[in-house]
Amino acid sequence: MTTEATATDLHTFTETWLEWYRAQEARLSAPHGILAITGQHWLDDHPQRFPDAPGAWHTGPDGVVVTLDEGDELVVDGTTVRGEHRFGVLPERGGVNAVWKDAVIEVAKRGGHDIVRPRHPDAPRRTAFTGTPAYAPDPRWAVTGRYVPFDTPRPTTVGAAVEGLEHVYDAPGRIDFELDGRQLSLTAFPGAGEGRLLVLFTDATSGVTTYAANRALWLEPPAADGRVVLDFNRATNLPCAYTDLATCPLPPGENRLPVAIEAGQKIPRERGGS
Repeated sequence: MTTEATATDLHTFTETWLEWYRAQEARLSAPHGILAITGQHWLDDHPQRFPDAPGAWHTGPDGVVVTLDEGDELVVDGTTVRGEHRFGVLPERGGVNAVWKDAVIEVAKRGGHDIVRPRHPDAPRRTAFTGTPAYAPDPRWAVTGRYVPFDTPRPTTVGAAVEGLEHVYDAPGRIDFELDGRQLSLTAFPGAGEGRLLVLFTDATSGVTTYAANRALWLEPPAADGRVVLDFNRATNLPCAYTDLATCPLPPGENRLPVAIEAGQKIPRERGGS
């Protein structure tokens, strides 16, 4: 390969990474994105009122219910609702976004618990956001691994950013790969979309230059022969890296890598990163 071709390839690699990075930042800082969260309210069977959401909220065997005051309304799935509204039983890691004035009221289930998590565009964390530090992209951190499916998905319990909370994933397989001459492996969880995978991990940079609790890689479906690309340049912070108002899962023990992955997003400035 000529030097010119190498320079061209590196330029293309960098430009593609920048497109990904800008899209990540746009989702993060969107008017109703993670940084707009103003509260994380845990529901029980006693009606509760919150300063950043309308009405009184409770939950039970039939799911989440809100009773709105006269003059208040929410827009749920395009329909305006007033008075009492029943959201029903929510699936784990699922949720509904209800529009209230210029805010969105997220109603969700995390770790078996129903929560209300309002998102306001004028949240100080969002308006003060200046971007996420990241390592410069480097092709050496894009490695090809091999996906090895388990005979049957393995229920895997992991901790969460919220003390005492647990998440359970049905891990479909693992990914074996080599990095700097070391044979490594990561347990994979189901990702967003058919066949896609999610990998949660820490490494020797965690708590030093990258967020201590976790980082994530979202992967495309493996090829027919099991090949899958682990591009650690796209190692992403989860919401808990930016705010305590999150329930992010922690990596399983076997995904704590004994090497330094000097790639991807670093500790956010909101957590003291630079």
